[in-house]
Amino acid sequence: MAMSSDEGDTTAANHLHDTYVAALQHGLAELPEGTRLVGVVRRPTRWFHAAVDENRPTLGPPAALLDEFARERDDLKMAGLCEEGAHNAVWENVEFEARYREYLGTEEPKSALETLTEELRAGDEIALVCFENTAKKRCHRTVLRDVLGERLRD
Repeated sequence: MAMSSDEGDTTAANHLHDTYVAALQHGLAELPEGTRLVGVVRRPTRWFHAAVDENRPTLGPPAALLDEFARERDDLKMAGLCEEGAHNAVWENVEFEARYREYLGTEEPKSALETLTEELRAGDEIALVCFENTAKKRCHRTVLRDVLGERLRD
């Protein structure tokens, strides 16, 4: 039985996962066997590389957005907000999701997005990895996952 392109795209999207590095380090991430761990971090720490199979920094938010975010988050923390509260407030204040989506439409991340889309369509199991635990904080990784899902449906 032949699959329509929509069914195939849904299947490809089922190969896309995401997690955060601490979940990997503590055995909390539940991923299919053989899943390739793809870091999407602009400024990885040295130990981050040991937790992933590869890192594609062009899929991390642009440096200027990260710097603005960090400054505003630190200001809110100094004013007494907890880490998660400051993080999530700044996410909204700087329109992080919209700006990151806009960045993903530029030339810099184009090749990495195309490659990941092709790999997912080929049936590769891929997990996007960064630092944030999305149970507590908003994260670019989930926006990237959504953008890749949209690309797979196109």
